[in-house]
Amino acid sequence: MLRLADHWVWDSWGAHDGTHHHLFFLRASRALHDPDRRHLRASVGHARSTDLRTWELLPDALVAADSPAWDDQATWTGSVVRAPDGSWRMFYTGVGRAEGGLVQRVGMARSDDLTTWHRVGDGPLLEADPRWYEKLDTTAWIDEAWRDPFVFADPDGAGWHMLLTARVPDGDPAGRSVIGHATSPDLDAWAVQPPLSVPAGFGQLEVPQAVVVDGLPVLVFSCWPDRMAPDRRAGWARGGVWVAPGESLTGPWDLDAATPFDHASLYAARLVEEQPGRWALLGFRDTEDGRFVGEIADPLPVGRDGRTLRLQR
Repeated sequence: MLRLADHWVWDSWGAHDGTHHHLFFLRASRALHDPDRRHLRASVGHARSTDLRTWELLPDALVAADSPAWDDQATWTGSVVRAPDGSWRMFYTGVGRAEGGLVQRVGMARSDDLTTWHRVGDGPLLEADPRWYEKLDTTAWIDEAWRDPFVFADPDGAGWHMLLTARVPDGDPAGRSVIGHATSPDLDAWAVQPPLSVPAGFGQLEVPQAVVVDGLPVLVFSCWPDRMAPDRRAGWARGGVWVAPGESLTGPWDLDAATPFDHASLYAARLVEEQPGRWALLGFRDTEDGRFVGEIADPLPVGRDGRTLRLQR
């Protein structure tokens, strides 16, 4: 596991350099005392491992920019991919002081070694397009959702895709979340596209990830019941990390058939391939016995069960 004595740790995303698993994660000082304050103090930490269980802490990857800037409040969840030229790109969420941290945008940083990162450009790479996505409306929701970018190469070689946590502007505010979408031919120029899903009773589809496990394309995302519409909440048993079957890495996904993994506190987890064909969930421990834990758990083995995935105890 990854536990820091002086910082809480939560959302994470990874990359593999051929030898080590690199883990990038949100961190904030425990000196804040109240874990709910951590979000607007978040920076991006970095650790590496050979087994996803024992971690070597490395220098932080990214912190909030100097003011004034679009990301001068905090840096949030993202993803890392290797570009065709061999460099690494981190796509991350940023929030700024000008809007009180309520408006989320996506930026990009570049590295040659996965350790030293530099922002690309002075402004955000992408923000929610009002043609398809909800903009800030505090009467409907707590923020403007455009976060948690997950980037992957098009399976047919036609550029790159980005999935995002987003919301549409119409319908029951408690269940408007959709998978936002953007595309790029080269990782540098990006265009916002219409969403890849329709509302299905979730207020937020956090930390989305699309992968193929044992021949089954799946969408993994996170949502606790207090962020669901009443009908969706009524069928919930336990678990904050969900999986939905799909037809491809860009959907469509059957969100009506989404089921949570059976774990009481795991959240913001992503599937990692420990060895070829052997998958596990890697995420953080949220609230247990009324206390926020804030540490990355050891990976939990996952296997296919028909049209879904389940934890293997």
